[in-house]
Amino acid sequence: MRQTWIRELCGWLFAALIAVVTVAQIAATARADLIFRDSDSLVVALLVRSMADGESFGWIMSSVLFLPEIVVFGLLWMLGQAFALDVNAVLVINAVLNLMALFGAVRLVAGRRRAGAAPVAWSLLALSGFCILAVTETSASRDSFELASLLVTTTYYSATVIAVVLSIGVVRRVFDNAARAPRLLPVLLGVAAAVSTLSNPLYAAWATVPLSLLLGVAAVYQRSRAHALPLLAWLIGGTAIGFIARIPLSEWIANDGSAYAQPTLWPQSVRYYGDLVAERLSTPLGVIGAVLLVALLLLAIRQSLRAQSPGARFVATTAWLLPLLVTIGAIALGTHAARYLEPVVFAPILGLVASPQALRIPRRALTGMTAGIGVLLVVGAGLSVPRAAAAAQHPNADLTCVNDWVTASGQPGAGQFWTVRLPKLHLDDPSQLVQVDHQLNAYAWLVNRADFDVAEVTFLIEDSQSTPWALGTDAMPSEVITCGQYTIYDFSPVALPLGPARS
Repeated sequence: MRQTWIRELCGWLFAALIAVVTVAQIAATARADLIFRDSDSLVVALLVRSMADGESFGWIMSSVLFLPEIVVFGLLWMLGQAFALDVNAVLVINAVLNLMALFGAVRLVAGRRRAGAAPVAWSLLALSGFCILAVTETSASRDSFELASLLVTTTYYSATVIAVVLSIGVVRRVFDNAARAPRLLPVLLGVAAAVSTLSNPLYAAWATVPLSLLLGVAAVYQRSRAHALPLLAWLIGGTAIGFIARIPLSEWIANDGSAYAQPTLWPQSVRYYGDLVAERLSTPLGVIGAVLLVALLLLAIRQSLRAQSPGARFVATTAWLLPLLVTIGAIALGTHAARYLEPVVFAPILGLVASPQALRIPRRALTGMTAGIGVLLVVGAGLSVPRAAAAAQHPNADLTCVNDWVTASGQPGAGQFWTVRLPKLHLDDPSQLVQVDHQLNAYAWLVNRADFDVAEVTFLIEDSQSTPWALGTDAMPSEVITCGQYTIYDFSPVALPLGPARS
C-alpha cells in the first residue's frame, strides 16, 4: 500500500514538473498571446475580477458559461491577492493546473494498479505526448489547427476537455471492475455530464454522442449489458439535465449555439479545416506534431483490436473514434472554428493508457532511469519558472501608456471587443472602459452589462484590430494620443452618447 501511494505521489510530482516546463515553453512563444492578451481568453479573468470588485452582476455570455473555469480561477485569484500576484501570474498558475488536471483525468482512464501494470508511468507518458504536441504550437492565432495548447488557457474549453476524459475514465473503471465497481460511479458520470453540459453544450458532441454509441454497442452483448445500460442512462440523463438547467440561465446566454450549425455550408467547412491542416503542415514543428498525432491514432487502433478486456477496448476505441466522429460532425454542421476539433489532439493520447502494461526492466535500471528523468524534470522546471515569470511580467509599454492616460483622465471611454478588453482587465478601475461596436452601440458579448450604465463616453481607444468608426456625429477629437499599437481619441469636453445594447 505504501509503495502504491509513493508511486501515485511521484506521478503527480512529475506531472507538475512537466506542466511547468510546458507552460513556460508556450509562454515564451507568440502563443503567449492566447494566455495573456487574447480578448476571448480574458473573459474568465474579467468576470472574476468584476465579482471580486463587487460590481453589479449583469454578465452576458456566449453559449459557454465557463462555470468550472470560473470556480478554479476565482480560487486562484483569491490566492493571488493574498500573495500580491498580478493577473498574468494567476493565468500562468491556472495553465499549470489545467495540465495537471489532464494528468489526473488520464490517470483515472488508466485504471487501477494491478500486477503487471504501470498506470502511473503510462499516464505520465500520455501527458508528455500531449505536452509535446502543445509545444510544437507557436503561433499567436486562435484560428489555427494548434489545438493542444488551447488547454493552458482559461476559456478555450479546458474544463470540457477534462470532463470528457474523466467520463471515459469512469466508464473504464466500471468495465474493469464489473463485479465490484462502486455503485456511485455511474452517478458520477451523470453528474459530470450534467455540470459539463450546463457549462458547455459541446460536451454533448464530444462525449455524450460517441460514448453513447459505444455503450449502446456494449449493451447488445449480454456479458456487458448490466453495466453498459446504467452508464448509458446516467450519461444521457445527465446531459439532458444539463440542457434543462440552462433554461433558467438564459438571461445570461446571448447565443444558444444553434446559429453555429449551418449544414449547407459543409463544403466551405471542408475547405476551412483543410486549409488549417495545410497551414499546420507548412512548418517543421507542425510536421512533427502531425507525425506524433498519426502515430498515436495508429497505436489506438492497434490497441482496440488487440485489447484483452472490455475496459481496455473501450478506452482504445474512444481514442480514435472521438476524433473521427467529432471531425465528421463539425463538417456536417458546417462549422468554422478550429477549437471544436480539440478531441482530435487530446483523445489519441488515451491509447497509451488503454493497456498500461509494465515493461520488463531490471529493478536497478528502472530506479536509475526514474531518478534520471526526475533530475532532468527538476532542472527543467527550475529553469522554466523564471521563463514563465518573465513571460507573465513582460513589460507592455503600450498597455501601460493607455492605462496611465485613462486613469489620469478620470473619465469613461470606450473601445471595440478585440481592442478594449486587455486594457480593461489591467485598469485600476475597469469600469472606465466600456465595450462598444464601431457605431458606438453597447456591445453585450462576454461582458458585464452593468458597464452600460454609463450613458456616454469622452474618449475612444482603437488599434489595428478595430473596425473604422461610424459615429454618426460631426464631433472631432480635441486631442489624439498615440500609445504604440493603441490610439486614443479624446473628445472631451464633448460627450459621445452610447447606442442601444446589442450582442
